[in-house]
Amino acid sequence: MPRRIGMLIFPRLTQLDMTGPYEVLARLPDTKVDLVARTLDPVTTDRGMQIVPTVTYATCAPLDIVMVPGGPGQQDLMEDDEALSFLRRQAAQAKYVTSVCTGSLVLAAAGLLKGKRATSHWAAVEHLVLLGAIPVREQVVIDGNIVTGAGVTSGIDFALKLAAILDGEQVAREIQLQIEYEPEPPFDSGSPERAAPETLATVKARLAKLGEERRAVAARVGRRLGTVP
Repeated sequence: MPRRIGMLIFPRLTQLDMTGPYEVLARLPDTKVDLVARTLDPVTTDRGMQIVPTVTYATCAPLDIVMVPGGPGQQDLMEDDEALSFLRRQAAQAKYVTSVCTGSLVLAAAGLLKGKRATSHWAAVEHLVLLGAIPVREQVVIDGNIVTGAGVTSGIDFALKLAAILDGEQVAREIQLQIEYEPEPPFDSGSPERAAPETLATVKARLAKLGEERRAVAARVGRRLGTVP
């Protein structure tokens, strides 16, 4: 039986949160990666790309690894009982439960990160505390069988580390070479710590409304989980 990896997809996800890890994990030996959604209808991402699911919540076989990407639509997923029930059901028997970017907020909303160290996009990681998780500002965080990656492009680093866990470092190194992953960004501006103050201020302002919406949802869900008074 091949190893089964399921990536949850949903309207307004950020496609690179999913496609970056997919590019790595689909290259693992004896591994099948499914894209899981409520129905088999195409899912439209936050930038308009359409992605076609391969299985539904109802037809998805038991997974060895479950992964949740992020994106603005993650807020709706945090209060989607069907999606959260699917995650709890799969997580109960999965070997690893994982996420990229704000997908960790969805795992936390499902009650899967209580007391666990986890990361997320830098603009959202603080919301994890409202859901009972321990926020960590690192690229990839491993706590037991929980593996979380930070924002968007961090998904490739996340997937390579997960590949090493699953099949060893040599296999992960071979995949890294095959996809020619040797980042040399043109600007030293990829994190709040490195970005110029004016750049950080502009992006924070741009994300402020979304951040407040996320905080409100996290607080509301946290009250239901009992992690917020």
